[in-house]
Amino acid sequence: MKVSISHAADVRNVPKDVEEVHLTRPISAAGVRSLIKKCKNLKNITMSKTSHARLSKNAKKLIEANNICTAIVSERGNALSVPLFKIKAAIEMRRDHRPLREIEQVTGIPKSTIHYLEKYSKRKKVKSRSLIVYLR
Repeated sequence: MKVSISHAADVRNVPKDVEEVHLTRPISAAGVRSLIKKCKNLKNITMSKTSHARLSKNAKKLIEANNICTAIVSERGNALSVPLFKIKAAIEMRRDHRPLREIEQVTGIPKSTIHYLEKYSKRKKVKSRSLIVYLR
């Protein structure tokens, strides 16, 4: 599982079994320390080019000392706030050739969003409560 973190306070919401983290903004060395302490299976930390440049030297040393790989990645776009199970249900109903308005009534997802998900979306991020989870 890959989770997004924007500041050190988000670390407490991260599940313990996370293997990969994406930093949307640089976090402090103390935040990195608590992340490493909480997530024993952490293998990769990805971040944008600017976040990597703004990450403190102490935080970078902590990451290197714990043999965690870092990568500069561009993860653009907003996360979908529609729950994943509703997205799956809407897509399955659409595959059964059901009309958009019927799917809208059943799932509560606006028909324009269903159409967008079906035709154009190449989304990799979904909001799960207050956490942003990356899909593989």
